[in-house]
Amino acid sequence: MEEDLFQLRQLPVVKFRRTGESARSEEDAASGEHEVQIEGVRAGLEAVELDDGAAVPKEFANPTDDTFMVEDAVEAIGFGKFQWKLSVLTGLAWMADAMEMMILSVLAPQLHCEWQLPSWQVALLTSVVFVGMMSSSTLWGNISDQYGRKTGLKISVLWTLYYGVLSAFAPVYSWILVLRGLVGFGIGGVPQSVTLYAEFLPMKSRAKCILLIEVFWAIGTVFEVALAVFVMPSLGWRWLLVLSAVPLLLFAVLCFWLPESARYDVLSGNQEKAIATLKRIATENGAPMPLGKLVISRQEDRGKMRDLFTPHFRWTTLLLWFIWFSNAFSYYGLVLLTTELFQAGDVCGISSRKKAVEAKCSLACEYLTEEDYMDLLWTTLSEFPGVFVTLWIIDRLGRKKTMALCFVVFSFCGLLLFICVGRNVLTLLLFIARAFISGGFQAAYVYTPEVYPTATRALGLGTCSGMARVGALITPFIAQVMLESSVYLTLAVYSICCLLAALASCFLPIETKGRGLQESSHREWGQEMVGRGTQGTGAPRSNSGSQE
Repeated sequence: MEEDLFQLRQLPVVKFRRTGESARSEEDAASGEHEVQIEGVRAGLEAVELDDGAAVPKEFANPTDDTFMVEDAVEAIGFGKFQWKLSVLTGLAWMADAMEMMILSVLAPQLHCEWQLPSWQVALLTSVVFVGMMSSSTLWGNISDQYGRKTGLKISVLWTLYYGVLSAFAPVYSWILVLRGLVGFGIGGVPQSVTLYAEFLPMKSRAKCILLIEVFWAIGTVFEVALAVFVMPSLGWRWLLVLSAVPLLLFAVLCFWLPESARYDVLSGNQEKAIATLKRIATENGAPMPLGKLVISRQEDRGKMRDLFTPHFRWTTLLLWFIWFSNAFSYYGLVLLTTELFQAGDVCGISSRKKAVEAKCSLACEYLTEEDYMDLLWTTLSEFPGVFVTLWIIDRLGRKKTMALCFVVFSFCGLLLFICVGRNVLTLLLFIARAFISGGFQAAYVYTPEVYPTATRALGLGTCSGMARVGALITPFIAQVMLESSVYLTLAVYSICCLLAALASCFLPIETKGRGLQESSHREWGQEMVGRGTQGTGAPRSNSGSQE
């Protein structure tokens, strides 16, 4: 028995709020909450004998029979069948987003030749998609915070599906310019799927699951290039646009299963709906619900931009905006540069080609060859090792150091491109650079929902996504227009930008590794669910301003 008691004392400390109608002291009543700390076996509690090596039963995951929060319930229920279904459904939306982005690198050179477009119109065709995404990201964040994550995500996906198919029938350049801009407007809401997904994940599984969802992004990019290999030579770009909307169609059919976020429902005062959602998850996972009444620490307004600039979050918000800007600027720039570099053979080939065509018509163009498509496919496959490398290091190094490392490796590969290398080495460098910049993107998608409280989580992710679209909006004019003037200046811009982003990652004031999602902006960061081991006799405290 003594050995069992010793094992119980080694369990992590879990803090829960007590807000029921039970008797309490005047001091408790004044503070509005009572914290119960479980450090071992206390006097007055019945000792439970466990077999050697046996785990604590899930029935004891919530040690108070009074109240619990959504975070407590999600942790107690754990990861199971429900989260696997949600992973696939969220992944479809993510896969569709990737395909709509990847199609730009295939569509641009095709229309450049087919419609005899000058370089600035080709770049504008790419940029208009990001203009739509940038202009709508904050809007979708507000819709998700005000009317629900599910509502915002469904509307954005249906919008993208409609205009994505419609753009395949564009008769002239002006029509496809407008329609692709409207597609971008809808795509701006797809990142809200990460917000919805993260709010159903237990703390221990959150980083790995969000990163595994990014596998669907990698599948989408690879599938788009593979689709182009078979469709473009025979059916043309219009059929490619139609077929690229298939994942969106699947999501639209299956989204009736998608639940609303229980965190959002509680924040909206709809406890009954949140309880029903949590019971549904518990039933599907075969786990018990925590006992007691579902509560929230404090009711507060949602989705206000000023909440992102409170003294506690101001520095985090500004640094994250630059990190997201640099991620998108470099990622999409590399995607566009890849086709240009493959058409030329290498960096020196671009300089030689520039001199050769100076006296020719400015509308001179080249269609992508089968070899170009295959090399593009190889570099696109780098998305997979990028995700898995990030998955391996993000819980070892932490979120901030992972983002910094990815930016530094990308910059190093960009500088190596200054050397006149052969086609094989060029493909290898592009492969490594894309793997790490995509990994940095995924790390940012893990960090951002973790660092903001529930009240502003969707808005925070939406504004960061909007800044990413600003970077993506600018990058075609660097990767396609500036490239014609100086390939070395182009590479230098991307390398310097990522080095600055690496510094910004290191200066982020909050490290979210191993911490629960924050429910309220009025409490210390990470105080909603503390699962650390005991430190002496006092309860462990979370320092919201610490930089780990």
